[in-house]
Amino acid sequence: MANENFDKVKQILEENGKDKARLIPILQAVQEVYKYLPEDVLNFIASELEISPARVYGVATFFAHFTLNPKGKHIIKVCDGTACHVKKSTLLIDAIKTKLNLKDNQNTTSDMLFTLETVSCLGACGLAPAMVIDDEVYGQVTPEKINTLLDEMIKKEGK
Repeated sequence: MANENFDKVKQILEENGKDKARLIPILQAVQEVYKYLPEDVLNFIASELEISPARVYGVATFFAHFTLNPKGKHIIKVCDGTACHVKKSTLLIDAIKTKLNLKDNQNTTSDMLFTLETVSCLGACGLAPAMVIDDEVYGQVTPEKINTLLDEMIKKEGK
């Protein structure tokens, strides 16, 4: 990890008064910077806050909001809740995996452009099947609609 990255972590720690009681907001701020929580950064935070790495790791793995794996630039969340599942959201997941060439348990493209996540509910049951790309909600999605949408995004990214 480059020194400039640790400098940003140091700044976050300073802004939080190096207060171990503020571990969750510290981890949230760090994840905002990196889009995930790198192991070496977690160890650095533990050292700086004078708490065990196990405690930091425990908090980072307890809350679903945190991730220890790098995510792509664009996050695709496909709902597989009851309403979406009945409307065949699994076909959408399969279409995305095929389009992005994601294998088995892989959920992030090798170019780090996309990460696919399956969620239990987006709260958009009336739009089923629904998905969110970054912060934009898409409803009544079809595999064809996904291919068009992803083609446009890939083109914008110059890939």
